[in-house]
Amino acid sequence: MVTWVTLLIVSLFLSLSMIGFGRYFMKTAGLLEINKLFGYRTPMSTRNKDTWAFAHFYCGRLWWRIGLGMLPLSIVAMVILLLFRENDNVVEILGAVVIGVQTLLLILPIIPTEIALRKVFDRQGNRRF
Repeated sequence: MVTWVTLLIVSLFLSLSMIGFGRYFMKTAGLLEINKLFGYRTPMSTRNKDTWAFAHFYCGRLWWRIGLGMLPLSIVAMVILLLFRENDNVVEILGAVVIGVQTLLLILPIIPTEIALRKVFDRQGNRRF
């Protein structure tokens, strides 16, 4: 049961983090200063203030939407795992799969964000249109 509770907490933390940071990035996209510690940091997103704001808004919107979709699915998956609570091995394996998928969904928005950055900005960070 301790394993299930731990997995539930981690699963909810991942979903809620995506929702919270996604919303934060969308709301503060133009206000955040380029820094070395916090934010969506890639070579393209840190070119200038415009690329930084665009990347944060775009990735934030993706994280927010994915997090909102992932939260109820994670809860359902964890309730299903509760049915296997007598067998810790099954709970551990299936819980790791759920958290692995969530982690992948946390990282994958980098790809469309970078594609969008390259469509909207040239290599120097100037808007194409």
